[in-house]
Amino acid sequence: MILLQNCTHHYSRKTVVNLPDINLEDGGNLLVTGLSGSGKSTLLHILAGILNPTKGSYEINGTNLFSLSETQRDRFRGQHIGIVFQQMHLIQSLTIADNIHVARYMAGLTADQKKVKALCATLEIGDKLNSFPDELSQGQKQRVAIARAVVNDPVLLLADEPTSSLDDLRSESVIELLKKSAEISEASLIVSTHDSRVKKHFKNVLNLEGAEQKRVAV
Repeated sequence: MILLQNCTHHYSRKTVVNLPDINLEDGGNLLVTGLSGSGKSTLLHILAGILNPTKGSYEINGTNLFSLSETQRDRFRGQHIGIVFQQMHLIQSLTIADNIHVARYMAGLTADQKKVKALCATLEIGDKLNSFPDELSQGQKQRVAIARAVVNDPVLLLADEPTSSLDDLRSESVIELLKKSAEISEASLIVSTHDSRVKKHFKNVLNLEGAEQKRVAV
């Protein structure tokens, strides 16, 4: 369960986000929308355990992330939270298989060749394991980023603007891949976007503009 309560974050004494409570059951999906500056990225960084809110609490399956030390939180994030960034941050000097294994290494987990092969086969990049990022298409790179995000079977999968630079067909494909990958890992999925095309794929939508007094429970 993902539980965010009474969360506010300030920058330079100015309130940037005064967020609604979020209560997301295991395996639930949530789309976060809003114009630039509405707090989408701030919310995602808080949910990823990267940014400490000025006040409030945040739990994943009973663990309060902000009661952990920075080292403990980094390890927890690696083992329980998968993140698909807008910029994919693939390491150009590593093969696709090794780019995915980096996520396991950073989480303190051992390499699992069999799992990586099976995951890549599911995402239709099974023949690219020994390739390098510059040998892949943009769509294939995005599949690698998704594979890296779910290889540790996260409890929570986060995606930041995953369709912002894609045409309609690729946008549909990426959202379906994210939902499919979350199902494989039995993870909750939270997608942040200003892309109106994505809304039809989600039953639960949180619009951050004017959302201060709302409570989201799904």
